[in-house]
Amino acid sequence: MTSPVWHPYSHLKTQTPSPKVVGGDGPRFTLDTGESLLDATCSWWCMIHGYRHPRLIEAIQRQADELCHVMLGGLTHEPADRLARELVRVTPEGLNHVFFSDSGSVGMEVAMKMAVQYHYLRGKPAKHRMLTLMKAYHGDTAGCMAVCDPEEGMHSLFAGFLPQHHFAPAPTAGFDATREEVQADLDALRGVLEAHHEEIGALLMEPLLQAAGGLNMTSPHYLRGARELCDEFDILLIFDEVATGFGRTGRMFAANHADVTPDIMVLSKGLTGGYLGHAATLATDRVHDAFIGDSALHAFMHGPTFMGNPLACRVALESLAVFEEDDYLGRIEALNGVLREELVDDEALRAHPDVADVRALGATAVIEVHDADSLRGAADFARTQGVWLRAFGRWLYTMPAYITPHDDMRRITGAMKGWFLSRER
Repeated sequence: MTSPVWHPYSHLKTQTPSPKVVGGDGPRFTLDTGESLLDATCSWWCMIHGYRHPRLIEAIQRQADELCHVMLGGLTHEPADRLARELVRVTPEGLNHVFFSDSGSVGMEVAMKMAVQYHYLRGKPAKHRMLTLMKAYHGDTAGCMAVCDPEEGMHSLFAGFLPQHHFAPAPTAGFDATREEVQADLDALRGVLEAHHEEIGALLMEPLLQAAGGLNMTSPHYLRGARELCDEFDILLIFDEVATGFGRTGRMFAANHADVTPDIMVLSKGLTGGYLGHAATLATDRVHDAFIGDSALHAFMHGPTFMGNPLACRVALESLAVFEEDDYLGRIEALNGVLREELVDDEALRAHPDVADVRALGATAVIEVHDADSLRGAADFARTQGVWLRAFGRWLYTMPAYITPHDDMRRITGAMKGWFLSRER
């Protein structure tokens, strides 16, 4: 019997039946066929602790015995209060206010609305457009689609439906670039700001790692320069750390690499270790205090039904505790060593005619190819090696769970390299 589930990002005419997952443990999930597959994609980058982590499961069960859900409108509860305090503690200095929602996309919508209303309340209603970067991806809701790359992104069909914002060129200087090497990228950003700053309310970016836009890895110097430019032109800086937050780039947050505090930061994915959907939009005193006033327009009119869900808050608290107590940053550094040794430093892989680039940052690595056709069949090949991979476009990547043992990590990288060796036969 055909399943009535409408799967995401699938071409209905050509899609094949989806494997059915019946369980998981550690870095692996199990199919109804009995196959056990290493999850090299961390289930869309969120299952940082792997599957069936006992402490996270117990946290959900204990909270379910007390309170599963209550609206945050006019009420509060201890898990939400505690999680907000913990997020203020671990994020860059100055992000003192936490607005909860239920997904990364909604968290970004909240951030954009905050920016527009912030400028309105300061008597600058013309600053109602966003500036974002080419190769950006910020989500699939309408507001987020409008700030995704309009050319290479997946939402060009909706161009006539979406509001129009401004775009700056994607940074080209890599993670290890010097400030001098980054200057051309910052000059391009300055050019857009000089031309349009009177109507730009905020600059949005995925700091250091443009994930779904091609896993582009950029320099901390770009973040510092962007912070300076935003201050110069009275523009809020919004960091979308949905994918980069909680260790993915090798620091707790990508912002930490540059010692930069954005005006607004959005978190999701790793926030709960992937065990429940949840998001948080954090703001500085500067942003928050602009909403203190007497008029009806000072209220921030947004309230997702499941914001601050007690189950999600409780598992997020446990996720953060596990992260810190089990030295996940140390684990990520070790994983990065394996990724560099097995992929980045493999001269034969880099010299393969299909390969355009190989790069790694934190617990992320990607093999970029010249032509997307050369990755057709890569996922099926990896499955024969006991690994679950999902290539997209011209990128074959891994974002593993942080608890992945080194031997399993080498099995993942072996499947990635093995695909290119198999094409030589």
